[in-house]
Amino acid sequence: MSNSTAIDYDYSIAKAFTFATILFGIIGMLVGVILAFQLAFPELNNLAGEYGTFGRLRPLHTNGVAFGFTLSGIFATWYYISQRVLKVSLKESPFLMGVAKLHFVLYFITILLAVVTLLSGITTSKEYAELEWPLDLLVVVWWVLWGVSIFGLIGIRRERTLYISIWYYIAAFLAVAMLYLFNNMEVPTMLFADGAPSSFMHSISAYAGTNDALVEWWYGHNAVGFVFTVPIVAMIYYILPKESGQNVFSYKLSILAFWGLLFVYLWAGGHHLIYSTVPDWMQTMGSVMSVILILPSWGSAINMLLTMKGEWNQLQTNPLIKFLVMASTFYMLSTIEGPIQAIKSVNAIAHFTDWIPGHVHDGVLGWVVFMIMAALFHMAPRMYKREIYSKSLMETQFWLQTVAIVLYFTSMWIAGITQGMMWRAYDEYGSLVYSFIDTVNVLQPYYTIRAVGGLMYLIGFFMFAYNMYKTATAGRVLDKEPTNASPMGA
Repeated sequence: MSNSTAIDYDYSIAKAFTFATILFGIIGMLVGVILAFQLAFPELNNLAGEYGTFGRLRPLHTNGVAFGFTLSGIFATWYYISQRVLKVSLKESPFLMGVAKLHFVLYFITILLAVVTLLSGITTSKEYAELEWPLDLLVVVWWVLWGVSIFGLIGIRRERTLYISIWYYIAAFLAVAMLYLFNNMEVPTMLFADGAPSSFMHSISAYAGTNDALVEWWYGHNAVGFVFTVPIVAMIYYILPKESGQNVFSYKLSILAFWGLLFVYLWAGGHHLIYSTVPDWMQTMGSVMSVILILPSWGSAINMLLTMKGEWNQLQTNPLIKFLVMASTFYMLSTIEGPIQAIKSVNAIAHFTDWIPGHVHDGVLGWVVFMIMAALFHMAPRMYKREIYSKSLMETQFWLQTVAIVLYFTSMWIAGITQGMMWRAYDEYGSLVYSFIDTVNVLQPYYTIRAVGGLMYLIGFFMFAYNMYKTATAGRVLDKEPTNASPMGA
């Protein structure tokens, strides 16, 4: 990665996706906080008619964070990292620059249309795949454009060796393409005879019953794997060595973890369907593969932590290293928790409870969001040629958000296990001891703690957005690009 100054990299697309990351992050997380307070205080459902109800806002939150914020972050880092490790500038190919611009425009339009349609109640009702068929087609177009960008830049590269981060981006592209196409096979109902729903924006799945559930969770779990995991690992394999000035601890381990993650992840989706009508052998395979998944997941995380071996003093001086190390730690936490929940006896208590969103959010808030924010913080001085505006603001943000995550997942762990136990409590006559509303009343304090944690995290994200804005517009101008640790103001 030396001689980076010899090539005039073009960061225009990376900057555009950085803006989108912050915008959709604010929208997605703000809606999430509203939902958390609605669960703690149900009367808040009535503030904006049908458009303020939990049912309308929940898909907006999940899609806004998963496909608005996270994908924007993935694309922003791709258009930054790819040029630097492949030793080629986007501006060297007018065709690839045009592809990248079209990619951004179509992506941005799709996310805005997703906000409008989901708020309007137009949805397929499939988890992580709520968008109706015209938007699905748009997604396919800009996903293909991203693929053209990936393989186009690889095709004109100067650096012969493909760094491990590029492998992970390629895997994310190929896996999501396959998953998305198969899961979103749907038939617009306007093609049917009279009596079918007449709306243009309506379709039914090409699958039915158990098959639909199987395909849905093969996709749903791996959307997490190849959006929330694989490209985020790509980021840390580039950002941590660059920021710390340390070589990756083991390149062999990175490749071993890569192939392990790719092979095992695709088989683990069945753990979402334990105790369902799905064949028992498939449920068992989902459980077994989930436990095996610990190995490649921890392989990557331990590789990152060992990269800091002998350099832990950087945690005291560089808050960016704090974000990166904490992200790896939360990755380890969530990737041991998921397999534990996939064990059938544990799943009997955990399934349908608040322990599940607790697990999802310690992964998303602690791993995905921390990693994307750290990546953008690292990129900012190099894209805008200015030092990061405020180190103290970054420190405050780190501690505020770390405390927020702990409040969030601990309250949901307690709430979830309490739920699971109460739902399964029988008296001596074999009757259920508690009604459903009994469990809801018991959980109200934990829902309030979760909402407060979410609000604290959102405030931290506003700090991040402000720091990034001030960095781009008012940070001290740099004479030359920093080699390693990002320069920061007071």
